[in-house]
Amino acid sequence: MTLDLSDWEQSVTLRPWAADDYDAIRELQLRCFPRMKTWSRDHFDSMRAQFPEGQLCLVHDDRIVASASSLIIELSEYGELHNWTEVADGGFIRNHDPEGDTLYGIEIMVDPEYRGRRFARRLYEERKSLCRTRNLARMCVGGRIPGYAQHIEEMTAEEYVEKVGNKELIDPVLTAQIANGFVLRSLHRDYLPSDEDSAGYATSLEWTNVDHLAGERRYQRRIIEPVRVASVQFQLRRIHSFDDFARQVEFFVDVAADAKADFVVFPELFTLALLSLVDQNQPGQGARSLAQFTEQYLDLFGDLAVKYNVNIIGGSQFVYEEHRLTNVAFLFRRDGSIEKQTKIHPTPNERRWWGVQGGQSLDVFDTDRGKIAILICYDCEFPELARVAAHRGAMLLFVPYNTQDRPGHVRVRTCAQARAIENDVYVITAGCVGNLPMVDNADIHYAQSSILTPSDVGFARDGVAAEAPPNVETVLVQELDLQQLRRHRRAGAVRPYTDRRLDLYGVWHKGGEEPV
Repeated sequence: MTLDLSDWEQSVTLRPWAADDYDAIRELQLRCFPRMKTWSRDHFDSMRAQFPEGQLCLVHDDRIVASASSLIIELSEYGELHNWTEVADGGFIRNHDPEGDTLYGIEIMVDPEYRGRRFARRLYEERKSLCRTRNLARMCVGGRIPGYAQHIEEMTAEEYVEKVGNKELIDPVLTAQIANGFVLRSLHRDYLPSDEDSAGYATSLEWTNVDHLAGERRYQRRIIEPVRVASVQFQLRRIHSFDDFARQVEFFVDVAADAKADFVVFPELFTLALLSLVDQNQPGQGARSLAQFTEQYLDLFGDLAVKYNVNIIGGSQFVYEEHRLTNVAFLFRRDGSIEKQTKIHPTPNERRWWGVQGGQSLDVFDTDRGKIAILICYDCEFPELARVAAHRGAMLLFVPYNTQDRPGHVRVRTCAQARAIENDVYVITAGCVGNLPMVDNADIHYAQSSILTPSDVGFARDGVAAEAPPNVETVLVQELDLQQLRRHRRAGAVRPYTDRRLDLYGVWHKGGEEPV
């Protein structure tokens, strides 16, 4: 059997409204706000004509499942107690002011079937990005409080909002807005009288753009944002079901997502915990039994990447196809697409105990935060591969690894640091800790995961941006500046990537299109 990753892929796309989206947007409004009036076709066309960038929808597998609408205003022109009809021009937004200072959100909605997948966060993040590129001072929203209808006999709207802010109550809208960085400014009566669930009330909330530069031209500032990465140092333990494993994995993905990581990487073969669920008479059979979980593994990680809006390097997992057992790392993008990188250099023990065979090429993957490559454990100890990856544009190298003792860990750690220095890249390692009694070649583990940089002025001391304590289950989170790498390649104290003598030597990757 050949593994066809398209069977597990999803498609998640964030884009502006198109002319033929009206019926889908209207149906979404009916599902989200069944007691409220929907946009008319004239509203829809006017919003697209006035400010197409501000009318966004999120499409999952060809279905519009979330939407957000906004316009730009000069905030000082509107009174403190303005209402929705005034600020939204009744839904036509003909008052959109391209020279204004504030992005004002007039609607956001997520299909009830898709709530809990952080789709609203994607829309809010896109709005924040729009504020940064247009150099707007802030984003404001008039937020519904639809949960208030259930408590209207018990408390005032002011008391309800205060309890939501203190985490005593959860409101479907206000709780999400606070989680997305908005600050409550005031409460408006009769903001949207037709909103019966909120009794006409709305909160006035504001997010401040800390990148705003007063007096600068407001259109199309280029903002280079750092990349945030998370590394999971995962403890192997006996489990009783695949669901046990899935709960542990989702916990760490949730932690990374709460930290707003762009990437999270798990260790090599951390799926060995699943051997607790199978009978293994000898190691080779056990490895092939582990490969039987590959489809469930792909389902799990594909869903988590979309649900938590984070790119996941899912450690690695055994794959058995065409009578070949390979050790494969999968990249699960948050847009639902999936890629794979096969380990090129199985260790002698992998070959002897399990019969693992090596892959045939190194790939560099495009992501929404730049190009990356994956070097699985032993592959990191071959400098040619990192050189090939850097030549093809990768600036982040992810190294999931699995070692049984400190000497093995030191080999990976030392080589990972060398790869960062040689190629002016960041290297993120993630290793396994813990024990699996009675599992041959995987019974003990040692790791000290790290996030490594070049060694020069401007980078972290000793070239270590973050490092976990040894043999403790934990998560590392770190922001990395890709622009700093580019500057260092041009003007570092030493420039081992830039100063290569290509007239004397080179690296040829047969799996590629050209010599490096």
